[in-house]
Amino acid sequence: MVDFKPEFEDNDRGSDSIVHIRVQQRKNKKYITTIQGVGAEFDYQKILKAFRKNFNCNGTIVEEKDGSKVIQLTGDQRTGCAQFFREEGIADKENIKVHGAM
Repeated sequence: MVDFKPEFEDNDRGSDSIVHIRVQQRKNKKYITTIQGVGAEFDYQKILKAFRKNFNCNGTIVEEKDGSKVIQLTGDQRTGCAQFFREEGIADKENIKVHGAM
């Protein structure tokens, strides 16, 4: 298991914030999965790298105007992302909100 927190942090289980996983349809049958609410204490680059490797998709990190970060992935990756967050201890099942019909 890869540690997604920086080394100077203690390794307690995820933050109390809600992680929102959404899917947006671009055009025709193309989708983008967006992930918001991951704690600032986690290394977004490591999480993105794991997503790209595990889901065989492309992705990027977008910084919002309010300073928060959003992970964007190509394709509908909602179920895989939610499972990944639970397995890696980034967020509990109660703190993950998957939006949209599955």
